Amino acid sequence: MPLSSVANRADQREIPFYESVGNECAMFEHAFQQRLPLLLKGPTGCGKTRFVSHMAAKLGRPLYTIACHDDLTSADLTGRYLLQGGETRWVDGPLTRAVREGGICYLDEVVEARKDVTVVLHPLTDDRRLLPLERTGELLEAPDDFMLVVSYNPGYQHILKSLKPSTRQRFLAMSFDFPPPKVERDIVARESGLPGEQCAALVNLAASLRAMKGQDLEEGVSTRLLVYCATLIAAGMPVLEAARATLVEPLSDDADVQEGLMEAIKATFG
Repeated sequence: MPLSSVANRADQREIPFYESVGNECAMFEHAFQQRLPLLLKGPTGCGKTRFVSHMAAKLGRPLYTIACHDDLTSADLTGRYLLQGGETRWVDGPLTRAVREGGICYLDEVVEARKDVTVVLHPLTDDRRLLPLERTGELLEAPDDFMLVVSYNPGYQHILKSLKPSTRQRFLAMSFDFPPPKVERDIVARESGLPGEQCAALVNLAASLRAMKGQDLEEGVSTRLLVYCATLIAAGMPVLEAARATLVEPLSDDADVQEGLMEAIKATFG
């Protein structure tokens, strides 16, 4: 579908805010135009989900987001027979709806899903672009405006939670990270309404906390948590209380680590 056509659709809906830091938007559009699946890699809360939402709205396509987990099955994606009004009827899952409608299907943290889930994706990630529905006997061919996007956090990878090379090499891939300080400050200010100078202090604090990743913390503070903190401060909550609720408690349960985080916060805000 020409981008001029999907742009007209995007004008009719609100496009979620996303601040580009490279060529990621152009790469997404090229992948969409060429009917190629896309893999996004990056830490928790760095903007991968917002990016996909932004691009789906920009391209004028419906978005089906699936949060992957250990109990997610292939039937959760494709659909199942359910009893409705005394009759057994087939109900499409989100992946099947996206294929039928020509939408964007986004599997967040795909490595958390069971192996049978990734097997279902394989026929959609090559030149066949097919979705077999064994239970209904259908073989759906994905339309040109269907796109498959998956993401995961490489920082959580280990031998039991990784994508097989045979799966990884079916996707284009892009790496994401936290935005540069000025861009992150502008994002936090826009999303929270907190003045830029206070957001700059939060972003500087985040850099200090992220340096602790792999030492005292499993994961650094996300841009999402910075927005939460700034939102609470903008609403009138004392800075230290807001910081404890958003930048300390979500990051660690260890009392000593929490105390260290609070010391860093007090050094920044007093």
